[in-house]
Formats: sequence, C-alpha cells, structure tokens
Amino acid sequence: MELNDYRIVVTGAARGMGAATVRAYVGAGATVVAMDVNEADGVRVAEEATRVGPGRATFTAVDVSDADDVARAFDAAADRMGGLDVLAHPAAIQRPASASDVPVADWDLMMAVNVRGTVLTNQAAHRLMAPNRRGSVINFGSISGLRPEPSAAAYSASKGAVHSWTRTAAATWGPDGIRVNAILPAIATPMYEEAKARMTEEQLTAHYWQNENSIALGHAYGDPDRDLGPVMVFLASEASRFITGQLIPVDGGQASVR
Repeated sequence: MELNDYRIVVTGAARGMGAATVRAYVGAGATVVAMDVNEADGVRVAEEATRVGPGRATFTAVDVSDADDVARAFDAAADRMGGLDVLAHPAAIQRPASASDVPVADWDLMMAVNVRGTVLTNQAAHRLMAPNRRGSVINFGSISGLRPEPSAAAYSASKGAVHSWTRTAAATWGPDGIRVNAILPAIATPMYEEAKARMTEEQLTAHYWQNENSIALGHAYGDPDRDLGPVMVFLASEASRFITGQLIPVDGGQASVR
C-alpha cells in the first residue's frame, strides 16, 4: 500500500483526522496538498509531515463551501503536483442543537460546509481525475448520519446527506474509473477532547453510554494516526481498487456491534 508518486489533496488538514491523514500519506511516499481555512496550523502540519517524509506536503488555504475558491485551490494543487489521484475530505463543522431549536444560521452553515463542501470538492476532484480514468475520493460520514442525534440534529442531517451523495457519486463516476467511499470514524480528535472537557459529569456519563460503551475494541475512541491513518492509505491505494460506494466504519464496532 505504498503511495509513491501519488498526488493527493487533503481538506480539513490543519487538525485532527485531516492532519493525521496528511501524515499517513506523506509517510507512504505521496505528494500532498493540505487544505484548510486555518492557515497557521495547516502550514505547520504540512511542514512537520515533510520533515519526517519520505513524501512531501504543502499548504493551500480554501473555503470548501465556496465554489470559486474550491475550483481555484484544486486547479492550483493539480498544477503544483502535475495532476490529482486522490481526494481525502475530512473537512466538516459541528454546531450542537436539538431538532426543536436548530438556529437557521447554524443549519445553513453546517449544510454549506459539510454538504456543499463535499459536493464541490468531489466535483473538482472528479474533473481533474476523469481524464486519467482513475482516482479515489474518500469522504467523511459519521454514525450521526445513521442514528437519531437528539443534541446534534443538523449535524446528523448533514452527514446523512454525505452518505447519500457518496453512493450516488460512486455510481455516476464508476465508468470514469473513480472510486468514492466514505469513512465513518470514531476517532479522538482535539475537537472531540475539547467538547468532552466542557461536559458536566452527567453529560459525560450519558456520552459514555451513547458513544463509548458500544465500542467493542476498548470502549474508547481511536487514535488518529494509529487507527485511521492506515485505513486512509488503503482506500487511496490500488489495494482498494474494487471498493466503491461504501460507508466504512472505522470505529471499533460502535456502529454495528451491540
């Protein structure tokens, strides 16, 4: 599953799962353009990954919800790398609220970043990959898109949309040789740890029983580099050449082991 000579874009690359994905791809020998709205952390992640090697990474700022900005950033990345073979798209945001009181502004923002951002980045990747008749797009869904989420209604809806889009894009772009899959991760990111730190004892207990108790492999969220990175390499590589349209949990059994 080496990625020597692969040309890859990773969105949401400044922190968490995006940063781990950049490190995994550079470690497998790929050339990566890391993208995020957070320029300072994005540059740091790219520089640190490049120092470790053997691949290399550079950074480009992008707002995934803006069609013109996505087109600009992807075209610049493909020019820089000489083409595009893989898109990994972790970029997403979360704004908690129940179904009864989701603020319109929060709903619109999550749909713009999580759903429109998926569509726009995927379309840009397809446009660049299709002439070569090969490519892999790896979206990020969530268990939240499979189950009720009383405190995250809009986020759940956005991830359900990502799941549906992933299946449709896979069917549409299969004849072009492009695979489209979605990861459903249960991974301990900085955002996740920060959210837990704000919880009360009662909320932590409820969170454990809703989310962590059902993780058969240790009752805890996974590590971004150890547990997610190798899966991202697999889905980028030719080792997964006959896998498309799939929602793939990387969650220690959270979604389906009850």
